[in-house]
Amino acid sequence: MHRTLQLAAVGSAAGLFSGLFGVGGGVIAVPLLVLWLAYEEREATGTSLLAIAIMAAGGTAAHAFYGNVHVAEAALVGVPAMGGVVAGTALQQRVPQDRLSLLFAVLLVGVAIVLLV
Repeated sequence: MHRTLQLAAVGSAAGLFSGLFGVGGGVIAVPLLVLWLAYEEREATGTSLLAIAIMAAGGTAAHAFYGNVHVAEAALVGVPAMGGVVAGTALQQRVPQDRLSLLFAVLLVGVAIVLLV
Protein backbone atom coordinates (compact mmCIF):
# COMPACT_ATOMS: atom_id res chain seq x y z
CA MET A 1 0.00 0.00 0.00
CA HIS A 2 2.89 2.38 0.81
CA ARG A 3 4.36 1.98 -2.70
CA THR A 4 0.93 2.64 -4.22
CA LEU A 5 0.70 5.91 -2.29
CA GLN A 6 4.22 6.89 -3.40
CA LEU A 7 3.35 6.21 -7.03
CA ALA A 8 0.15 8.24 -6.65
CA ALA A 9 2.20 11.11 -5.18
CA VAL A 10 4.62 10.97 -8.13
CA GLY A 11 1.65 11.06 -10.51
CA SER A 12 0.02 13.94 -8.65
CA ALA A 13 3.22 16.01 -8.73
CA ALA A 14 3.84 15.23 -12.40
CA GLY A 15 0.23 16.05 -13.28
CA LEU A 16 0.26 19.32 -11.35
CA PHE A 17 3.46 20.54 -13.00
CA SER A 18 2.33 19.25 -16.39
CA GLY A 19 -0.90 21.24 -16.23
CA LEU A 20 0.79 24.31 -14.76
CA PHE A 21 3.91 24.52 -16.95
CA GLY A 22 3.48 21.94 -19.71
CA VAL A 23 6.15 19.72 -18.16
CA GLY A 24 5.97 16.91 -15.69
CA GLY A 25 6.62 13.52 -17.17
CA GLY A 26 10.36 13.36 -17.59
CA VAL A 27 11.28 16.38 -15.53
CA ILE A 28 9.30 15.44 -12.42
CA ALA A 29 8.38 11.77 -12.63
CA VAL A 30 11.72 10.28 -13.72
CA PRO A 31 13.79 11.78 -10.87
CA LEU A 32 11.12 10.87 -8.32
CA LEU A 33 10.83 7.31 -9.62
CA VAL A 34 14.62 6.92 -9.51
CA LEU A 35 15.29 8.63 -6.17
CA TRP A 36 12.16 7.82 -4.22
CA LEU A 37 11.12 4.43 -5.58
CA ALA A 38 14.54 3.05 -6.62
CA TYR A 39 13.63 2.55 -10.28
CA GLU A 40 16.51 2.17 -12.71
CA GLU A 41 16.80 5.03 -15.21
CA ARG A 42 15.45 2.97 -18.12
CA GLU A 43 12.47 1.66 -16.13
CA ALA A 44 11.69 5.16 -14.89
CA THR A 45 11.82 6.52 -18.43
CA GLY A 46 9.53 3.85 -19.87
CA THR A 47 7.08 4.12 -16.98
CA SER A 48 7.10 7.91 -17.25
CA LEU A 49 6.40 7.81 -20.99
CA LEU A 50 3.26 5.74 -20.47
CA ALA A 51 2.19 8.01 -17.63
CA ILE A 52 2.73 11.01 -19.94
CA ALA A 53 0.35 9.51 -22.48
CA ILE A 54 -2.33 9.21 -19.82
CA MET A 55 -1.62 12.71 -18.41
CA ALA A 56 -1.55 14.23 -21.88
CA ALA A 57 -5.04 12.97 -22.65
CA GLY A 58 -6.47 14.61 -19.53
CA GLY A 59 -4.42 17.76 -19.95
CA THR A 60 -5.40 18.11 -23.59
CA ALA A 61 -9.08 17.81 -22.73
CA ALA A 62 -8.78 20.43 -19.98
CA HIS A 63 -6.82 22.85 -22.18
CA ALA A 64 -9.22 22.29 -25.09
CA PHE A 65 -12.04 23.40 -22.80
CA TYR A 66 -10.23 26.76 -22.45
CA GLY A 67 -9.44 26.98 -26.19
CA ASN A 68 -5.69 26.47 -25.72
CA VAL A 69 -5.18 23.59 -28.17
CA HIS A 70 -3.95 24.07 -31.75
CA VAL A 71 -4.41 20.63 -33.33
CA ALA A 72 -2.47 21.18 -36.58
CA GLU A 73 0.52 22.68 -34.78
CA ALA A 74 0.42 19.91 -32.19
CA ALA A 75 0.55 17.34 -34.99
CA LEU A 76 3.53 19.14 -36.55
CA VAL A 77 5.34 18.79 -33.22
CA GLY A 78 3.99 15.41 -32.17
CA VAL A 79 4.45 13.32 -35.30
CA PRO A 80 8.19 14.04 -35.68
CA ALA A 81 8.52 13.65 -31.90
CA MET A 82 7.37 10.04 -32.25
CA GLY A 83 10.38 9.38 -34.48
CA GLY A 84 12.60 11.14 -31.95
CA VAL A 85 11.26 8.99 -29.14
CA VAL A 86 11.98 5.79 -31.05
CA ALA A 87 15.52 7.01 -31.87
CA GLY A 88 16.09 8.23 -28.31
CA THR A 89 14.91 4.93 -26.85
CA ALA A 90 17.26 2.97 -29.12
CA LEU A 91 20.14 5.27 -28.12
CA GLN A 92 19.27 5.00 -24.42
CA GLN A 93 19.65 1.22 -24.57
CA ARG A 94 23.26 1.65 -25.71
CA VAL A 95 24.35 4.26 -23.14
CA PRO A 96 25.73 2.94 -19.83
CA GLN A 97 23.41 3.49 -16.85
CA ASP A 98 25.75 5.81 -14.93
CA ARG A 99 26.38 7.97 -18.00
CA LEU A 100 22.63 8.13 -18.68
CA SER A 101 22.00 9.47 -15.17
CA LEU A 102 24.75 12.05 -15.58
CA LEU A 103 23.41 13.21 -18.95
CA PHE A 104 19.91 13.59 -17.52
CA ALA A 105 21.25 15.61 -14.58
CA VAL A 106 23.19 17.87 -16.96
CA LEU A 107 20.02 18.38 -19.02
CA LEU A 108 18.01 19.36 -15.93
CA VAL A 109 20.70 21.78 -14.75
CA GLY A 110 20.96 23.27 -18.24
CA VAL A 111 17.21 23.81 -18.45
CA ALA A 112 17.21 25.40 -14.99
CA ILE A 113 19.97 27.82 -16.00
CA VAL A 114 18.19 28.79 -19.22
CA LEU A 115 14.95 29.40 -17.33
CA LEU A 116 16.69 31.58 -14.76
CA VAL A 117 18.54 33.74 -17.28
